[in-house]
Amino acid sequence: MNISSALIAILMALLLGAISPGPSFVLVVRNSLGLSRRDGLATAMGMGVGGVCFSGVALAGLYTLLNSVEWLYGGLKMAGGAYLLYLALRIWRGSSSSIVIDRTRPEAAPSPGRSFWTGLSTQLTNPKTAIVYGSIFAALLPQHPPSWCYIALPPLVFAVEAGWYATVAVCFSGRGLRHRYLKAKIWIDRCASAAIAVLGLRLILTAYRGTDVLH
Repeated sequence: MNISSALIAILMALLLGAISPGPSFVLVVRNSLGLSRRDGLATAMGMGVGGVCFSGVALAGLYTLLNSVEWLYGGLKMAGGAYLLYLALRIWRGSSSSIVIDRTRPEAAPSPGRSFWTGLSTQLTNPKTAIVYGSIFAALLPQHPPSWCYIALPPLVFAVEAGWYATVAVCFSGRGLRHRYLKAKIWIDRCASAAIAVLGLRLILTAYRGTDVLH
């Protein structure tokens, strides 16, 4: 496989991984519906920057490191699971709070900056994403890629990750969907919280159950 075909295969594999529902998808949908389109897009940008970070460490040999140091992978899963539980608790506690659509009050306005950091931290603490990046790069990228790959690949990864989640944000921030969300906010938020909590618990409970996912 030549380098151009390898890059296309990597980007397609990452796109399929992003499309697969997970905490990132749930968070983008929730922020797009519950806050604003800008917050949904800011969350998507955070996901994209997180993807760039993972592509950088994957290029540096993340897969090899996690495959050789079992406790490091387990610790990464524990930390990611703990963060997802924290995020789920935050969403659950805020589910019963009504959203005041009043842009004249700064405390009631959405916060794209906060949404960006929430998206970035959610992406970076997801060990599944780390393994996906590490394994895809290890399987498809040549052992010694040309130097231009180190420059071209990160922005291409950003375009895939941020592009997909930005599409999700735009689709789920329409006026009709937003109105329906406001009417059923408590149940939608609690369902999103429960889904994220289940993912977090699964990471913690399987943290040191061998390294099957790496093989």
